[in-house]
Amino acid sequence: MAQSFGLIGLAVMGENLALNIERNGFPIAVYNRSRDKTDAFMANRAGGKNVKPTYTIEEFVESLDRPRKILIMVKAGAPVDAVMNQLKPLLQEGDMIIDGGNSLYTDTERRVKEMESTGLRFIGMGVSGGEEGALNGPSLMPGGTEAAYKEIEPIVTKIAAQVDDGPCVTYIGKGGAGHYVKMVHNGIEYGDMQLIAEAYDLLKNAIGLSHTQLHEVFAEWNTTDELDSFLIEITASIFTKMDDETGLPLVDVILDAAGQKGTGRWTVETALDLGVSIPTIIAAVNARIMSSIKEERVAASKELTGPTGKYEGDAAAFITKVRDALYCSKICSYAQGMALLAKASQEFGYDLNLGECARIWKGGCIIRARFLNKIKQAFDENPQLPNLLLAPEFKQTILDRQDAWREVLMTAAKLGIPVPAFSASLDYFDTYRRDRLPQNLTQAQRDYFGAHTYERTDKPRGEFSHADWF
Repeated sequence: MAQSFGLIGLAVMGENLALNIERNGFPIAVYNRSRDKTDAFMANRAGGKNVKPTYTIEEFVESLDRPRKILIMVKAGAPVDAVMNQLKPLLQEGDMIIDGGNSLYTDTERRVKEMESTGLRFIGMGVSGGEEGALNGPSLMPGGTEAAYKEIEPIVTKIAAQVDDGPCVTYIGKGGAGHYVKMVHNGIEYGDMQLIAEAYDLLKNAIGLSHTQLHEVFAEWNTTDELDSFLIEITASIFTKMDDETGLPLVDVILDAAGQKGTGRWTVETALDLGVSIPTIIAAVNARIMSSIKEERVAASKELTGPTGKYEGDAAAFITKVRDALYCSKICSYAQGMALLAKASQEFGYDLNLGECARIWKGGCIIRARFLNKIKQAFDENPQLPNLLLAPEFKQTILDRQDAWREVLMTAAKLGIPVPAFSASLDYFDTYRRDRLPQNLTQAQRDYFGAHTYERTDKPRGEFSHADWF
C-alpha cells in the first residue's frame, strides 16, 4: 500500500518531523542518502510505526500516493538543488516538493518558478522550533502558490503547534514568502538572544548575581506578561545546569564565541537592500562576529583598560530596571522585524498578513512569547500600522519605562559593560521619535563635495536644489 507522504533527510529535524507526521495519521515513506541512517531510524525510533523505509530514490518515489507530497530536509543551498534534480525526472504532473530547510528566499523564488512551469508544485516552508518543535509541533511558514498550499493544508494544520486561536501555520504568500518570513523570524531571534545575553551580563557583572540568583530572576521574569517566552524560560533553566567535569555552572565553562548559520546575516543584507532600519538585529549579528575573535579579545584585554567596579545602588531596583530595559528593547527589535516584513511584502507582492505572522509564532517556534498576542492585536486593529512603536499599548509601555531604560544604559557605560543591542534599540526609539535629525548637515556635505543636491524645508518634497558653496 502506498504511503501518503514522503520525507528525504533523516538528520534529527527530519526524523522528528517524520514521527510527527506519522503520529498525526499520515503514513510516511522515508529516504536518506546513507542506508545506515535509515536502518538505525527504523530499528529504534520508527519501530512499530507506519513508516516505510526506502533505499533508492526510485523506490522512494514509487512508494508514494499520487499526487506525491515530498518534504526534503537537507542542508540549504546546492544540496537542495541536487535532491530536486534527482527527483524531477521521476515525478509526474501535480506532484509536489516541499523544502523545509533554511533556504535563502531568492533560491525559493527560483525553484517555485522552475517547478510550476513544468506542471510540478513547490512549497518553500520555514520550520521553526528546533528538535522538540519538529517532533511535537513546530511553527510552519509555507510559501508558494496558494493552490499548492491547499493540497498540504490538511497535513500541516495537524502537525503544527496548536495554540488558543488555531494551528501555528498559515499560507504566507507567493514565491519565497515563507522562507522570507522564516529568515526575518530568525533575525528577530538573533535580536532576542543578544538582548537576553546583555541583561545577563549586567546582572552578573554589574551587581554580581550568582547562578542561583540568575535562575530566580529569569524564572520570575518568565511569569510576567512582558517576558513570558521560550527563550526566557530556557535561560532560567540554563543557570541550574552544573558541569559534570568541574562542578561549576555549565554556562560559565562554555566558551564565549557564538556561531551563526547565515539567516541573521541574510536579514541584515535584505534590510539594507530594501532601505529598512533594523539596528538591534544588526547589533546582534555584530555581537556574534565580535565574540568569534576570542583570542584577539583576550590579547586586547591585557592592553586596553576601562572602568571597573560594581553598581553601588539598590540591587533589587536595578534588576527591575534591567527587566524594563529588556522589554523596551525587545519591542524595538520586533518593531524592526515587522517593519522589514511590511516593506518586503510591498516590494515583492507577498501580501503578508502581519497579524497572522505574529499569531503563528505564538507556539512551536523559538521566539514564541506571550506578548505576540499584543503584536497580533495591534496589526488586527490597524493592518496599515507603520510601526509597532505607534501601537497604543507599546507606545505607552515605552513612555512609562524609558527612564529605567536610559538609566540602565548609563550604568552600563559607566561600568564599561557593552550593551550593543540595548543601545541600538534606544537609538532606534530616539531616532524614530525625532522630527528633525542632523542629516541636514549630511546633505549639505554631500552637495558641497559632490553636487548631490538637497531638498529644502520651505519647498515641496521632491524638489531639489544645489548651492554654490564656493
